[in-house]
Amino acid sequence: MSTVKSALAHKRGALIHIRPGDMVVEALRLMRDNRVRSVLVIDDDRLVGIVTQGDCAIKVLLPGLDAKQTPVSQVMTVNPVTVKPDDRLQGCMAMMATRGFRHLPVLDAGKVIGVISIGDVVNDIIRDLELNVSDLMGYIMTDSRGG
Repeated sequence: MSTVKSALAHKRGALIHIRPGDMVVEALRLMRDNRVRSVLVIDDDRLVGIVTQGDCAIKVLLPGLDAKQTPVSQVMTVNPVTVKPDDRLQGCMAMMATRGFRHLPVLDAGKVIGVISIGDVVNDIIRDLELNVSDLMGYIMTDSRGG
């Protein structure tokens, strides 16, 4: 399996983030418009939290709060678990599975450089499998000609 850095290289688009004082409705708009399920919460270039669709549904909609008047800071997960670019995706996958995470912010020297999702891990597994199949097919084709 690859590293976090190599998985980030396969992703497109800008880092999607919001400020803690912004309203939940804006976080939901960002998620909708960018087709993502979480948004990082950054204050003064420092990661302070992450807010997910689940946070918005469980902490805002179910209790009957108004998403237009509820600040992200009230519903975000503070100090989220993070990973580094050189971390192996296998470790990320294990952490996501055991702790129930779907997104891991990536920090390099304290600076946010991206987010790894469970989908990114699955895509990496698929890429590895495709390479393995290609290598095996090459081996079979080469071996059948010589033997």
